[in-house]
Amino acid sequence: MKILAAMSGGVDSSVAAARAVDAGHEVVGVHLALSARPGTLRTGARGCCTKEDAADARRVADVIDIPFYVWDFAQRFTADVVEDFVAEYAAGRTPNPCLRCNERIKFTALLDRARDLGFDAVCTGHYARLRDGVLRRAVDTGKDQSYVLAGLTADQLAHALFPVGDTAKAGIRAEATRRGLAVADKPDSHDICFIPSGDTQAFLADRLGPRPGELVDAQTGEVLGRHHGVHGFTVGQRRGLGLRHPAPDGRPRFVLGLQAATGTVRVGPAPLLDVGVIEADGPVWTAAAPDGPLECVAQVRAHGGCAGAVAQAVDDRMVVHLREPLRGVAPGQAVVLYRPHPDGDVVLASATITATR
Repeated sequence: MKILAAMSGGVDSSVAAARAVDAGHEVVGVHLALSARPGTLRTGARGCCTKEDAADARRVADVIDIPFYVWDFAQRFTADVVEDFVAEYAAGRTPNPCLRCNERIKFTALLDRARDLGFDAVCTGHYARLRDGVLRRAVDTGKDQSYVLAGLTADQLAHALFPVGDTAKAGIRAEATRRGLAVADKPDSHDICFIPSGDTQAFLADRLGPRPGELVDAQTGEVLGRHHGVHGFTVGQRRGLGLRHPAPDGRPRFVLGLQAATGTVRVGPAPLLDVGVIEADGPVWTAAAPDGPLECVAQVRAHGGCAGAVAQAVDDRMVVHLREPLRGVAPGQAVVLYRPHPDGDVVLASATITATR
């Protein structure tokens, strides 16, 4: 097959591209330039898609002997990821920018261009497994990225390759060393690439400005303080609330909910974070939506936040009843459904959380 390898400059995508070559595919490497001003992205191997990363990717392409290009996706990335991120926080929701990047950039914009140019598939360094069109968790469950890939459609998955999902991270680094790839020991990226300071609140405040509101006790209705905007908070947050006085029982308060229209941040004790039912919009099912209740495992964060559940498709929505409560479930995040399997849990569906109760 003719494969376009998305090369971020990290060890995972580098080994993925090399494995695609070993498999006999005709491989072309591409690095995505995601900012019109590269200096506004993280540098020093702290994020991804920086100028340093582009240079690292080019060196890897030379070693594995494939053509290499840099494609400018800055305008699309700004509109579909950065502006979406800001708008979601302004609306009192908590988005996942990596999930949006996968959905809208790597497997929509990039894949569409690749197919227009005659490529059969896009190859990435994501930790997930794809077999006969079925997306599964990676062998290395600590690095598993199936959660942020679960929103891909069946057609997109049919044109995707995830070559490193069957190997633990330590094995990938060892392989990169054997191959003579200079990125073998490069640190993983953990930060949001378009926030160079790492200060999400400052980034949002700079773009949204002050939007003052009140911090309100969810149980008594008492106003406990004021804030500069709901975009500075997320459900489950404990620190940095700026409350005027402690709770009567001395226990910490947490953010329970955000109301962007009124600027209200509801706070209360930890037990009130417990969620038993999740409502979500825009479900993407790997097969036809079920006619009735579906036994599954629901995951609400990229790492952790899992519970047994019963899900049901309701028109163009999804309702998930949890077998045991989860805490800190934030609207704007994804709920991903899995079917447990000894050979790696199988992704069943993904949808965007809109409400909890």
